[in-house]
Amino acid sequence: MTHRTVAVLGLGAMGLPMAARLAGAFPVRGFDISAERLRLAEEAGVRPTASAREAADGADAVLLAVRNAEQLDAVLFGADGVAEALEPGAVVLLTSTVGREAIPPVVRRLAEHGVALVDAPLSGGPARAGSGDLLIVVGAEPAALDTARPVLERLASTLTVVGDAPGDGQALKTVNQLLCGVHIAAAAEALALADALGLDQERTLAALEVGAAGSFMLSNRGPRALEAYDENGAEVLSRLDIFVKDLGIVGSAARSAGLAAPVAAAAEQLFLLGQAHGLGAADDSAVIKVVAPHKRVPPAAGQAADG
Repeated sequence: MTHRTVAVLGLGAMGLPMAARLAGAFPVRGFDISAERLRLAEEAGVRPTASAREAADGADAVLLAVRNAEQLDAVLFGADGVAEALEPGAVVLLTSTVGREAIPPVVRRLAEHGVALVDAPLSGGPARAGSGDLLIVVGAEPAALDTARPVLERLASTLTVVGDAPGDGQALKTVNQLLCGVHIAAAAEALALADALGLDQERTLAALEVGAAGSFMLSNRGPRALEAYDENGAEVLSRLDIFVKDLGIVGSAARSAGLAAPVAAAAEQLFLLGQAHGLGAADDSAVIKVVAPHKRVPPAAGQAADG
């Protein structure tokens, strides 16, 4: 696929760095509803287009970085849907977390156009997307995977094929998001408790990171959780309402499988409360403000702690 065209639809926090990374190896066309994102994409070597269909027309691979199952359906089959612009043999790479239940109807409808779906949800964040250091889990028929593999390998440092059927990637990503959501919520509670006990949160975080309680999410989200109390909050690298969606997918999957998931359900409630409190567009680390809306105010020098 060295000289073939890749279309990237959705140039948000993850889509733009992925498009920029791919542009170092392939001709890449991109589309987003935001003119600013299109401008940034052009600066990164991506050819901006006026519509999703224009970007996808004749492309060998179309990478979708959409928000949810509704956007997936609209981009592929809506009024300006791209499915009809794709030639037989093309592949659609779905990098988003939409849940396994959304996949079968998409596969059937794409097959009518001779197009295959490569179910490839990913993890890693914008910085790792830009450097090709993503974790990507894939469910796809072998022939479709062979077509998509050069694109996936350009983006991933870890590429795990979990099954031959689209939907298998979504299943594993659902398990992944259960752990991520719980870990973020637990890190927020731990740092809030440290503050409530009069501990310095930064020193607490540093101590926890090197011990048995350490985790990727604690190290990654912990510093941003502490910035949540700043005037402008932490830089938004992963919106809080994304975990409202993803933990909703986790709950639905668990119920469908007849499995209780009480810890995931408790974490979901924290993110739902955060959304209800107006934090949906904030970084997901801002869930700490659900547990502790304000940081403890240390007593003034020379003043007794009890006032």
